[in-house]
Amino acid sequence: MNSVANPISMKTKTQPYPGTQSVLRAMSLLKVFDDEHREWSLAALAQEVGLNKTTAYRLLTALESEGMVARRPSAETYILGPEIVVLGGRALRSNDLRSLAKPELEQMAAVSGETATLEIMSDEDHVLIIDEVVGNHLVGSLQSLGTRWPMYATSTGIAMLAYLPEERVDAVLKRPLPALTPKTITDTAVLRQELACIRERGYSFVEEWLEEGLIVVGAPLFNHDERVIAAISLGAPAIRFTPDRVPEIGELVKETAKRISAKLGYKP
Repeated sequence: MNSVANPISMKTKTQPYPGTQSVLRAMSLLKVFDDEHREWSLAALAQEVGLNKTTAYRLLTALESEGMVARRPSAETYILGPEIVVLGGRALRSNDLRSLAKPELEQMAAVSGETATLEIMSDEDHVLIIDEVVGNHLVGSLQSLGTRWPMYATSTGIAMLAYLPEERVDAVLKRPLPALTPKTITDTAVLRQELACIRERGYSFVEEWLEEGLIVVGAPLFNHDERVIAAISLGAPAIRFTPDRVPEIGELVKETAKRISAKLGYKP
């Protein structure tokens, strides 16, 4: 449901190293597939990445032969192939951050009863869900691994933004910030005030910015170099995540983030 996906366009990429142009073009084709655009025609793909149809077809044929994309003859469209799933699984299993954070996410979800996520920065202005522990409620927040969301509209995104260098924050906030719900904050001055509040209390609080009826608390993770590298969150429906629970949940998320950061070698 990432309605503000940021596809990579060949028109905006820097000059490639000699001999790598075809690789970069193939990667650009793969990166335009997301939750909102799961299926593409050849013409639409070519236009999206700025390639002519002949070049796009040649690259897609190569990707198809390796299982990276699959073609649906009946619709004459392309979808991501099974080998992408295989590679994604390998990437997740080799992620030390994920293995270190997993026990803490499980404990946080068990204590709160809500769904916990681990998210990292993706591209320059999105977050990517790389792990999730579902809470014990029948109705709850449920995100999908591999889903990307815009940083400015998520608890994890603004939790990381609060601790990024000022030039990185400026770059994100200078981009278009479309409202995803009636409560999404798109005023950069208000967002900067919120970042200051996050630094003061140690956690973020997002009330229906990303999805109506969803409230999420997030906190940043730091590594041994004292750099923010990820964030965790707890989310729940507004009917259950009442204002009086925010301080309690906020402290739980903040303390969990501190323990994970310590495992990563962070010493405040």
